Amino acid sequence: MPCHMYVSLQDEDKILIFAMDAATGKLTPKGTVPAEGGPSSSAISPDKRSFYVGNRNSNEISSYRIDLESGHISQTNKVSVGASPTYLATDRNGRFLLSAYYQGGHVAVHAIRDDGSVSDPPIEWLETAVAAHAIQTDRSNKFAYVPHIARLSDNVTQPPGDALGPNAIFQFKFDEKTGNLTPNSPLKLEMQEFLGPRHFCFHPNLDVVYFSDEQGSSVTAYRLDTSAGTLSAFQTATTLPDGFSGRNTCSQIQITPSGKFLYVPNRGHNSIAGFSVDASTGRLTSIGRVSTEAVPSAFSLDPEANFIFAAGSESDRIASYRINGDTGELTPLETYSAGKRPMGILIAQSGG
Repeated sequence: MPCHMYVSLQDEDKILIFAMDAATGKLTPKGTVPAEGGPSSSAISPDKRSFYVGNRNSNEISSYRIDLESGHISQTNKVSVGASPTYLATDRNGRFLLSAYYQGGHVAVHAIRDDGSVSDPPIEWLETAVAAHAIQTDRSNKFAYVPHIARLSDNVTQPPGDALGPNAIFQFKFDEKTGNLTPNSPLKLEMQEFLGPRHFCFHPNLDVVYFSDEQGSSVTAYRLDTSAGTLSAFQTATTLPDGFSGRNTCSQIQITPSGKFLYVPNRGHNSIAGFSVDASTGRLTSIGRVSTEAVPSAFSLDPEANFIFAAGSESDRIASYRINGDTGELTPLETYSAGKRPMGILIAQSGG
C-alpha cells in the first residue's frame, strides 16, 4: 500500500505532501495544501482517513480527509481553541482528539464526528500548568499523561529556580466512552532531577513508557502500573556523547513497532540518538548518534520502521536515513528541500 508524508510548514502556512517509496525511502513531491494560521503539530487517525493540524498562530485546529489512493488531503472543518495548540493525538479508538497547550497551560479533548472532523466546543478544557507539551492515552486507552518541561528564561543549564513550568508529568484517568479526563492519584509525578519531560512513546509490548527530556538531554524510562495508571522511573540515559558541553535540548521520541529500537533528536548537537531496547526489561543501551539537519524539532519513522526522516527547523530541509533492522544503526540517504520552518512530519501507510 502507498505511503505518504505530511510536512507542516509553520512559517509558510502550507502542508507538503510526499509519496514515499517503501523499498528505497525516496520521497517524491505530490502537492501542497494551503493551511493558514501557522500549521505545526499534527496527528493521523487510527484508520488513516483523517489528518489533524494545530494552527499555532491562529489558535485553531484543522481537520482534513485523506484520499487513501493519492494521499491528498481536503479540509473538512476548522475549530477555534483557547490557546496555541502545541501537540495533537487521537485516543486509541479514534473517537477523540486530545491536545496540549504549552503557553496556555491547558489540555483539551474534542469529540471526532463520523466524517472525521473535530466537533466544537471541546468536551474538556482543563487547566494543568504552563509548559504542557504533549498528551496521549496509554495502550489500554484508560489513562493519559501530560509532560511539562521546566522552561527557563535564559540558560537551560541553570538550576530551575525561575522555572515557569513544573518539571513534572501530570497523570489522568481517561474515559474512552465520554472523553472525560479526571486527575489520577497522584496527579503530578515531579522530577527529582532537572529533566523537563517533553514528548513520550509507549513500548508496544511491555508496560514501559519513554519520555524525551528536553532540558536533561536524555530519555527516561518509566514502568506503567496498568491497574493504577501511575508511572515510576527506572532508567535515565543521555542522548549526548561524552565530552559534549554545548547547549542542547531534546525534541520528539519514537520507538519502532517491534520495540527493538528507540530514537530521539538532539537540537544543538544536531543529531539523532539511537538506543536498543531490552526485550524483557525495556532498558536502553546507546547505539550512537548520527548527524542531522540543524535544529531537528520534528522527525518520523515510516510505518515499517525501515527509514527515518528528520526535519531541520533552521535548515528548512529533510534528511532521510535507512534503519539497520539488526543493529538499529542509521545510514544517511538523501536530503530534500522543504520550506520555512518544518515543525510537523508524519508518515501514513494508506489503508494500513
